[in-house]
Amino acid sequence: MTEPFAYETFTTRNLGFVSHEEQARLREACIFICGVGGMGGAAFMALVRAGIGHFIIADIDRFETSNLNRQVFAHAGTLGQGKAEAAAEAARQINPEIAVEVLGAEWIEQLPAIAARCAVLVNGMDDIAAGVQLYREAKRAGATVIDAYMSPLPSVTVVRPGDPRPEERLRFPTLGKDWRAIDEADRRAAMLREVEHVMLHSSSRHHVDLTVAAEVAAGRRSRMSFAPMVITTGMMMAYEAIALVLGKRSGTDCRGWFFNPHKPAVERPWPAPVAALLRPFVARALARMMGSP
Repeated sequence: MTEPFAYETFTTRNLGFVSHEEQARLREACIFICGVGGMGGAAFMALVRAGIGHFIIADIDRFETSNLNRQVFAHAGTLGQGKAEAAAEAARQINPEIAVEVLGAEWIEQLPAIAARCAVLVNGMDDIAAGVQLYREAKRAGATVIDAYMSPLPSVTVVRPGDPRPEERLRFPTLGKDWRAIDEADRRAAMLREVEHVMLHSSSRHHVDLTVAAEVAAGRRSRMSFAPMVITTGMMMAYEAIALVLGKRSGTDCRGWFFNPHKPAVERPWPAPVAALLRPFVARALARMMGSP
């Protein structure tokens, strides 16, 4: 006979990491996750198992064979299925009482309402234009965004309502543009700004094939992705989401940090004066890597 589901039994081993009162707060919380394939999917899985009771999730893609190397909801049975629909079904198999709303491409237009309902937004996608709009609406609604860099090392950032948006901090060419007017040149320039930041503030360049990385940055091949990096990033995002729900300060800010499992070590951004001195050298190295004169 199947054991009947009970939320209290489901979460009983969480106690000690969280109190009874904190677990009740997790059960009542609502979190939005856009992109539930790679790191967003890993974060979603961890938060479901932590006992978060309400989610809004969005994804416009379907699972394909190339996702099997890293995406926690990708398996033989979900190939061809919508990522958000498959992830929601898996969540309901873990916690039958969970409330999961599934959205497709319409999620961007619904962002004002989503950000008003969810104080915590997790960015698990790599669409720069949609990400810009996510951050803008989060600021207007007073919501916090958890994100990560396009980095070979696991990373995490927490952007609170009063923090500068990534497009401001990293000097994207998207400032002042409607998100729908952001074109391919803007996307490419924004991606290179982020790559420069990652090279400047972490040891990522020592842990990846730079020839392959250059092809990715130039748009000649798909992004590299590796299960240990993707899933570790998702777990870091989940920890930050739980801290926000419980009103705890984790120490992570809008500039974030990198986890280097090869040493192991935590790598934090350089102070601004040091970064200003190093940036020209990093920019020249990036230009050489990209094959620029």
